[in-house]
Formats: sequence, C-alpha cells, structure tokens
Amino acid sequence: MIEYIKGELTGLTPTEAIVEAAGVGYCMNITLPAYTALEGQHQAKLFVHEVIREDAHSLFGFVEQRERSLFRELISVSGVGANTARMILSSVPASELEQVIVSGDERRLKAVKGVGGKTAQRIIVDLKDKIKPIGDTLIVKPAVQSETFDEALAALVMLGFTRAQSQKALNKLFAAEPDLRVETAIKRALSMM
Repeated sequence: MIEYIKGELTGLTPTEAIVEAAGVGYCMNITLPAYTALEGQHQAKLFVHEVIREDAHSLFGFVEQRERSLFRELISVSGVGANTARMILSSVPASELEQVIVSGDERRLKAVKGVGGKTAQRIIVDLKDKIKPIGDTLIVKPAVQSETFDEALAALVMLGFTRAQSQKALNKLFAAEPDLRVETAIKRALSMM
C-alpha cells in the first residue's frame, strides 16, 4: 500500500494532480481544497488512498492526512463511493464536514451534488460516533459567510497556512467585525498565527 507520494508537481487541474517521483508520473484524483493548496507549487507531497477494482486502479491524493481519514470514513458508508466522497470533500471542507456530521446537519450534506436524503442520513448515522472532536479541531463557519471571508481564506491557504488554522483566525475576526476588507482580514489573521 502507498502511504504518500512526494515529488515534482508536473500537472494540475481542479480534479487531478500529476506527481513525478523517481521517474514515474502518478496521476491522482484530488479534491478542490487540495487543488487550492497545490496551485502555484512545484513540489508536492500527497497522502494516497488506492482504489483497486477489476477494471481500474485509481489513486486519490490528499494534502492533509485528516482529509484522507475523512475520505476513508465516507467510503465505508454503504452507498458512498470514492467519487461521491471526493465530491463531498470538494464541496464541504474537512473541518466543516466534521461539524456537519457531528451536529447532524443533513441539509448541508444534501446540498452536495449526488447526495440524496437517504445517503445524507446514512452518513450521519454511520459516522456521528466515529468522529470525535478534539479541542478546537471542529471549526464552525461564521453565520454570515461572505466573499471576503472566502478570498481571505484562499489567500492564507496559498501562503502555506492550514485551512483549519486559517478558518479559526478568520472566524474570530469576522465574528467581531463582519465588514472587514480582504487585505485587513489577511493582515490581522497573519498576526494571530
């Protein structure tokens, strides 16, 4: 089993990353948060999950082990395949997905393309007890989500900070001052990390 692949990032699209390691180019299916984290990078280290079937051998790559763990939990649920799990993680970031499952927010899961009511219920029932919040691991987005928040979050992730760490700082800032400008939010968040 492959734990991770580290090497030169030779190709990147919102759904795939190609990493060359030891002269071999590995094509891995990725999530949108992974794409955002890899954009502009020349080197990559992706944690791998292999899906081996009769007709295909697919690799799924994740920037963080936490995201890969959630992916594995999702595909353990009856009716959730690898592509559905990837779609869920592309639509709902790992930290938020943990909160969605723990709080039983079926509506948020149903908003993901390809996830119906029964599948959403099954995910919550099967995984609610498996996901244990550890301290500040669960990040709750502010009630009013804005484009400014999203832009600031994307910028911090591109600067190399983890998505969870960036969200935590921005949550505090936007809770106190919802009308922050992007530049101001980034500067203040940087001083908090």
